[in-house]
Amino acid sequence: MAKAESLNLSANLLLIYLVYKAFFAIDTLLPISLVFAMVSTKILLIRSNALVSFYSLGYSRTDILKPFVVVSVSIVVIFIALHSWPKFARAVEFYNNIKKNAQYLNPTRDLFFTYKGKYIYFNKLLPLQGRALGIRVFNVKDGVLQEVTVAKEAKYKDGFWHIKKADLLSKPQKIDANAKGISVTQEHDLKILEGFRPKILDQVYEGKVNFTIGDAIDAINILDDQNVNTSVIRGSLYKIFVYPFFAPLLIVIIYFFVPMSARFLNVSLFSFGAILSTLLVWGILFMLIELTNHKTLSGEVGVVMPIIILFFIALRQWRVNRYTTS
Repeated sequence: MAKAESLNLSANLLLIYLVYKAFFAIDTLLPISLVFAMVSTKILLIRSNALVSFYSLGYSRTDILKPFVVVSVSIVVIFIALHSWPKFARAVEFYNNIKKNAQYLNPTRDLFFTYKGKYIYFNKLLPLQGRALGIRVFNVKDGVLQEVTVAKEAKYKDGFWHIKKADLLSKPQKIDANAKGISVTQEHDLKILEGFRPKILDQVYEGKVNFTIGDAIDAINILDDQNVNTSVIRGSLYKIFVYPFFAPLLIVIIYFFVPMSARFLNVSLFSFGAILSTLLVWGILFMLIELTNHKTLSGEVGVVMPIIILFFIALRQWRVNRYTTS
């Protein structure tokens, strides 16, 4: 990863780069940092003998655990909500554009796709601007090309792609020596591709996995109608909604292994073990998410199943230690 000072960027672009890099770091590290925060806080309580004091006042382990769970779940919910903001959800894409191309917007080129029985070609797509350049729309009926719409530019607005001026090329119904040739007519104010958002085009057809919540849901609804495999998009939604909850679950699991006092266990050794265990679980989850992104595993197996396993382990720990104070 390139260091910020090594990039040949303007001051404004460098600041934008650092902001998106910070967003990407938050997206990657926030859940695991919640677990580390619990471990460090619990160790502080043990070394100051505050934990023993709480137990002596009649608090159970679950009473002391509840604030950790409530705070972590609240932060996770806010973290999930941030993924509805495109600048946060796609931060890695934006800062990679700046690092590689020294520009904030990186157009997607040569998109060819089918939508509602029509074949569409975009020479260049600027998803953040909602613009497409070099448009060709091929209208095919019963396997035969009927007409082609050619336009220089289209803009996405109010659920449609708007074309101010286009040439409509129509071929004759019958091809013989006496038939007319291809007719060219000009059309104005055309609306095409209802509901096909530019960010969906950019991400789905480029194989990207950093969706906002709204884009992912819209992409699934649209592509399901075309019988297109949406496993990567579902995996992206699982990553947003399910994966972050590994943090509060891991907090519950590790919490019940924390000693009541430094006299019962080497606190430094326990801290090392807790951090190592957390990194191991996080690394496994991260690996499974990457396998899901590359379609090696389904989202249900790579993301949902590990969280369900952690949930049952945490539930068992909670039930076993529900009323104990030591």
